Amino acid sequence: MHVFVTGASGFVGSAVVRELIDAGHMVTGLARSDQAAAALMAAGAAVHRGALDDPDSLRRGAAAADGVIHAAFIHNYADLTAAGETDRLAIGAMGAELAGSGRSLVVTSVIGHLTPGQLATEDTAPDPDASVKHRAGSEEAALALASQGVRVSVLRLPLSVHGDGDTGFVPGLIQLARRTGISAYVGNGLNRWPAVHRLDAARLYRLALEGAPAGTILHATGDEGVPLVEIAGVIARRLGLPAASIPVKEAAEHFGWLAHFVSLDIPASSDKTRALLGWQPVHPALLADLNRDPYFCNE
Repeated sequence: MHVFVTGASGFVGSAVVRELIDAGHMVTGLARSDQAAAALMAAGAAVHRGALDDPDSLRRGAAAADGVIHAAFIHNYADLTAAGETDRLAIGAMGAELAGSGRSLVVTSVIGHLTPGQLATEDTAPDPDASVKHRAGSEEAALALASQGVRVSVLRLPLSVHGDGDTGFVPGLIQLARRTGISAYVGNGLNRWPAVHRLDAARLYRLALEGAPAGTILHATGDEGVPLVEIAGVIARRLGLPAASIPVKEAAEHFGWLAHFVSLDIPASSDKTRALLGWQPVHPALLADLNRDPYFCNE
């Protein structure tokens, strides 16, 4: 299969490209920069120049492919509403090219916009009261394509997608601990983060591309929910620092842009995903992965 991949040079997308090529698929990756193009060529993928905010380039990429994996997102935490709108429009542009063809489109979403404090499943709808709603429109736009002859599926990623090269929330906590001298969590730290290794997530993208029915929602969770106090404990031990609780009212001051995320409690099941596609995570879980040297080798 010839697969068009957005976000193909990113942390998750590059693993998806490797997974697809190793499985015998031909891959063309979207590249905005010369650096991204070089990385794709080095991985054995073809290059399609364009950008997430360039609908014409996305249409051309989708039109030439047998299937699409949309792994790109503009992570602008200063304006996630605008980033979400760009994502929604990008999905619409690619979906219009795939309409009526029965070709596959795998769209990335997140578990972080589901209802907190309860175990989320693939049937759980986005929380209308969530403080961060930027992916809800993307899910709605994607799932609407199922009635237009697109074999679309939505793959929700957990709060932590970890592994070598991680630049997400966990490295942010490590950097903050180094800077402040404590490995912190909020309140009692019992709020839970779902997590998945990037290589397990990459395999799920491939399985979704190859066989997920139209209108399917998938959860890429290896860990259903890891308490933040346990994440902070590993960081504290590895850095030789104390672990400490930060009162809720002081969280914004201490954690900065991470404050919202370190307060989330959204455990999530992937039981239906595993049963549907035969997906089984095989790479290290979050705490085991976090306890390795690569997370702590850079100052």
